Amino acid sequence: MRLGPTRRPTRVVHLLNPAALLLPAANVIMQLAAPAVGYGVVESPVDSGNVYVHPFKRARTTGTYLAAATIGTDDDRALIRREVDRVHALVRSNASSPVSYNAFDPKLQLWVAACLYRYYVDMHESLYGPLDDESADAIYLDARKLGTTLQVRDAMWPADRAAFDEYWKRSVDDLRIDQPVREHLRGVAALVFLPAPLRLAAGPFNLFATTGFLPTEFRQHMGLTWSAAQQRRFDWLCSGLRVADRVIPRDLWVFGYRLYLWDMRARARRGRRVV
Repeated sequence: MRLGPTRRPTRVVHLLNPAALLLPAANVIMQLAAPAVGYGVVESPVDSGNVYVHPFKRARTTGTYLAAATIGTDDDRALIRREVDRVHALVRSNASSPVSYNAFDPKLQLWVAACLYRYYVDMHESLYGPLDDESADAIYLDARKLGTTLQVRDAMWPADRAAFDEYWKRSVDDLRIDQPVREHLRGVAALVFLPAPLRLAAGPFNLFATTGFLPTEFRQHMGLTWSAAQQRRFDWLCSGLRVADRVIPRDLWVFGYRLYLWDMRARARRGRRVV
């Protein structure tokens, strides 16, 4: 079954396509451009969530959260909320922190959820252009769970897409990426946390793709340059991803999310940590 450009998408999970493999670092940059989020991640004492220490566990945790929020049951979302809350309780600023932060702050979580909503929309629009209004409205309503699966209250999610655009514009004005966070993020984009053979093979390409997927203002915060020649190569990359999307069954992407859910439920049954 295809839920791509030939069928109107109505849920965020319907937007999954091969761009999902290359967009994560760009979306992490967007999230951490909020100073309190950026320093919260860089200074976090929780090694289990540190991409430089446990990269594959970090990827599994993020994938599990997205799967629970988008296709999980209410029980799945309650489970991942408890597990993430347990970790977030340890992430707070201290006297030496450049900014004050608390991982339980629903305003910070709203920003992260807003970026995740953009992650899904961006992966579709980078290949196929803007969604039609009916699809965009349905997907936006579904995206509310990206925030309410954590501490974001339902009423905090902007009422409609116009309200979201206003929220986004206001938030972007307050963003900045300081040098410690920038170094952390550049390493994420260049995959420096992977074993040397993988890092050397894929790192430069992932940094290029990450830069291409970033909106201009986020490139500027990161100090990343972008030329017309790079844009042409990025356009060729997106063309290749469109071809791949027509070859790869869409259900395969959703199946990946289902694997995350099965793993989470199995871990919970065995009394193992989910996050």
